[in-house]
Amino acid sequence: MFCRWIIIASGTLTMRLTIFPFIILLIHKIRTIGEILPKLPPPIPPNKLRRSFKDQLKFFMREKRTAGCPSFVWFIAAIIQVPYFLLWLTTIRRMSLDSHDGFDSGGTLWFQNLTELPNGTLGLIFPLLVAVLYYTNIKVSFQNVSSGTMSEFAKFYKFYLEIMTLPTMFIAFYIPQGSLICWVTNSSLSLLQQIALSHPDVCKKLGLPGQDASALATQQKGKSEIMEIYVPSDLREILSENPSPSEMVRLSSKFLAKDQKDVALPLLRLALNKDPEHIRAMAVLGQALLHYGYFTEATEYLERAISKLLHNGPPTGVEDVNLLILSSEWAGVAYARQGKFDESIVHLHRITKMKEPEDSNTKANYYEALVVFSSVLYNEGCKLEAINCLRKAVAYDESYRHFLELWEKDVCEEDEFVRHLVNSRRADY
Repeated sequence: MFCRWIIIASGTLTMRLTIFPFIILLIHKIRTIGEILPKLPPPIPPNKLRRSFKDQLKFFMREKRTAGCPSFVWFIAAIIQVPYFLLWLTTIRRMSLDSHDGFDSGGTLWFQNLTELPNGTLGLIFPLLVAVLYYTNIKVSFQNVSSGTMSEFAKFYKFYLEIMTLPTMFIAFYIPQGSLICWVTNSSLSLLQQIALSHPDVCKKLGLPGQDASALATQQKGKSEIMEIYVPSDLREILSENPSPSEMVRLSSKFLAKDQKDVALPLLRLALNKDPEHIRAMAVLGQALLHYGYFTEATEYLERAISKLLHNGPPTGVEDVNLLILSSEWAGVAYARQGKFDESIVHLHRITKMKEPEDSNTKANYYEALVVFSSVLYNEGCKLEAINCLRKAVAYDESYRHFLELWEKDVCEEDEFVRHLVNSRRADY
């Protein structure tokens, strides 16, 4: 007769392999949600925002769809695997307690009888294994989370899981050895799965986001602290040539043009790590983060670039003026995407106060920024101000006239509706 303990262990392995594709899909969806969610505007409007709750929620859902964020139902889907484990564990436990055929002699070594509870000196092995595997799984789960970045609830939850190690070991003394084989096998497979899924190469093969990176510690100039920057393997050859910050910014632009953000973003961060005062690197990184939906982080870099450009008063050089226009425009868009209307207006309104640039490229960016400003104003209900701003852009580029005509028609229809409503009220009196 084939050993029952092998059947239990192999059955547990088969069950884990069966649900493994679902686990990979679930991890992919949840990680994608985790990456996109911080970039989205809040579903509840801030106090200063001129939007109703309904409009803000619609705005949030529209941005969520645009960003390709998976459904939040995937968080609930995570519990689907629980019934499979409970059914398997309870089945093995019931077979052990009911002295199923072969269980009384289906073990090996010190656990010959699978229906018995752990006993004797060797009986400590299974409970200790259960406790060690349980504690190790917790440590591996939290190994990539530093204590400084954990919330108070997460710290309490981790502490709670750790102190449950002893109760878990004591509980194992009152579980039949057949069930403990299932428990130890399942915990061992969970540990192997966690270790495998934390490896960048494995994650890359499985298509999981945010894992194709290796940590590179670089020391900031003039500082004793070490900053961790995650650098993909594609950058190793580039960094071996020790490029200057300006060269790194130029190379990053090429990678961004090819939509290789996993290479471009770390390269820009390294450029800033080499030269924290590099304004163009700040602006380009801010624009790239904005493009990929990292709105909060984008505003931080763009604000820094704008602050540097305005440090000694309004810039006069062609390149600096162009950077100020672009940085202000991108910062305005980033704040608007977060639903922060007042902050967005501050940056976009700065451009309207600037003198029309003489450089053709800078002038084109200037009027493009005016179009963006008018669009933000229009979407927030300031339609007359938006039309006046757009007229300036139309005077420069006739291609925007179509939008101007649509907006003017919309305002005329609203005015007509208001006049009709007022006249109808007068008739009531």
